[in-house]
Amino acid sequence: MMTLTTPKASPAALDGAALAAYLAPRLEGDWRDLEITPFTGGQSNPTFLLRAGDRHYVLRKRPPGPLLPSAHAIDREYRVMQALRTTPVPVPRLHLFCEDETILGTTFFIMDYVAGRVIKEPELPGLSPQERAATYDAMAACLAALHQVDLNAAGLADYGRPQGYYARQVKRWGEQYRASETHSIAEMEELIAWLPANLPAEGPASLVHGDFRLENLILHPSEPKILAVLDWELSTLGDPLGDLAYNCLPWHLPPHAFGGLKGRDLAGSGIPREADYLQAYCRLTGRSHIDQWHFYVAFALFRLAAILQGVFKRALDGNAASPDARQRGALASVCAQAGWAAIVEAR
Repeated sequence: MMTLTTPKASPAALDGAALAAYLAPRLEGDWRDLEITPFTGGQSNPTFLLRAGDRHYVLRKRPPGPLLPSAHAIDREYRVMQALRTTPVPVPRLHLFCEDETILGTTFFIMDYVAGRVIKEPELPGLSPQERAATYDAMAACLAALHQVDLNAAGLADYGRPQGYYARQVKRWGEQYRASETHSIAEMEELIAWLPANLPAEGPASLVHGDFRLENLILHPSEPKILAVLDWELSTLGDPLGDLAYNCLPWHLPPHAFGGLKGRDLAGSGIPREADYLQAYCRLTGRSHIDQWHFYVAFALFRLAAILQGVFKRALDGNAASPDARQRGALASVCAQAGWAAIVEAR
């Protein structure tokens, strides 16, 4: 399904009067009749379209209630998007960050609304083979540009600790998974044991997005061009191959898991094979090859499983940002199974 970036109604709500009073002296627009509409579909930080007369903005906030440590880091989202505004990586224009939790109950920030298409399905339904190929080319080029950002020039040299990236990430997401665990997943136990014992050699660090996928990109309304990269809460400094593997997960997941491409007949579709997509990325970044690809894929699926388990737990607790959180969160086991399969198949 292909949609414009237009929100849909949901039960979520904000205190419009308090928000209008806060924003009126700070942002252009007619705040006397503020319209607030929640976006749906995301699993993380609640996001809303604000209409203030002829001005449109987007508000993104932390969710209410108890949260896992280091999760929902919208302050980091704000910082990294602000830093990227002068780079080739497309991001929305930011306006303000509010730390005063008395306004809406949690911290939030305001950015420009970017009109375009959000296509969730990796098979890109409704597009021609040529458009599909061009869209995948644009996605690879955007990720390559992100990984080549000059950290010092962007003021992001201290944005993370790149040394020991995978050791820290495996530990962190294992802990996050344990904190959200509701039932035993055998393949997660296998991954928790295998990953720290098979860490790859560390390469040069870069900025990594952490959730770089088609659904977090706003495409031009009619062209295969990326207008904005969204959802930066998991961004940090680290190994770009983990980011690349996460971007490649559709090739390792079945259609019922986020529209995965595994098992689909892609001949003549315009969608590249994973090997061709990797080759394009390597060409754009000057990389000759990738060793131990199965580790990066397994790690990316392990991390996604941990994230989805958190989504599932929040849904059970009644604290999820999306009405379909429980169904999507239940896919944690599918991701864990695919992650362990990548290791078994490589043996």
